Amino acid sequence: MYIIYSPDHALHNPPQEFMEGTLSTYLESPRRAEIILQAVQEAALGEIVAPANFGLNPILAIHHADYVDHLRTIYERWVALGGAPQAALPSIYPQRDLFRQVPVSPWATVGYYSLDLSAPVTEGTYAAARRSAHVALTGARYLLDGEKLAYALCRPPGHHASADLMGGYCYFNNAAIAAQHLVQSGPVAILDIDVHGGNGTQAIFYERSDVLFISIHGAPEWEYPYFCGYADERGAGAGEGYNFNYPLPKGTDDEAYLRVLDEALAHIYRHRPAYLVLSAGFDTFKDDPLGQLALTTPGYEAIGQRIAALGVPTLVVQEGGYAVDALGQNAVSLLRGLQQP
Repeated sequence: MYIIYSPDHALHNPPQEFMEGTLSTYLESPRRAEIILQAVQEAALGEIVAPANFGLNPILAIHHADYVDHLRTIYERWVALGGAPQAALPSIYPQRDLFRQVPVSPWATVGYYSLDLSAPVTEGTYAAARRSAHVALTGARYLLDGEKLAYALCRPPGHHASADLMGGYCYFNNAAIAAQHLVQSGPVAILDIDVHGGNGTQAIFYERSDVLFISIHGAPEWEYPYFCGYADERGAGAGEGYNFNYPLPKGTDDEAYLRVLDEALAHIYRHRPAYLVLSAGFDTFKDDPLGQLALTTPGYEAIGQRIAALGVPTLVVQEGGYAVDALGQNAVSLLRGLQQP
């Protein structure tokens, strides 16, 4: 297995975030990726490789050009206007249906392209996010070259980013970008096992039938992003029947989770994908500060084993997980399960 990693993730290191009305330390820190890297190295799970440079075109295949340009330029424009140099954060969210064109002022555009207050843009955010997308694309290339399993240690994560919105710690949707790269060679399934529903990935593929999207997550009645991820969201147009959500109750344990996973995997089996993209979040862990499920470290190995039984070449794309003391071992557990025949 190839493990793709770039130290450029550390260029993105916001000092703070607003969460539930409170100014707090930014949880999606560089330490997360460093802990996982150390754990997979110690476990000798595979070769650590640097990402290739794929340029901007694969990102533009998913994200709108004006959004990409905004992420590239907003920090410089923000600071030039007198904004705090720590990070660009919205103070206004222009309602898109009330505007005839995109706002011009950085004070407005930073909110226009933001879903929430958990995606501050720092001086290094664009470079880190672009590199994170290339980490995922490199993993996709290994699958296209015949590898059965690759792990893209992406940071920042991506599954909450839609075509023209950042949010939930996410800027470019790494899983969607990789899936778009793979779908040119055959149908793709995306399975999102982060505790938070993959609203961005769902939005991107909601009207498409060439990419099956399945998300298993905390029920939106109590879990971020709250506004989507319900079981009756099944896709639209050509994509109707190609989108499945499995919202879970608080406290869901390994046994209950695996029953739901088996049902989700049955959908994937019927889709007959050539490739599987696994958005892997470990905030389903019982001690995670941002989740309220109850999975254990051995549970992740069982999840990996069931996914591996599909026999589909799989790209693992790192998403969330904030119980840092257990994060490395949880990642190792999942990857060990995926490596089992």
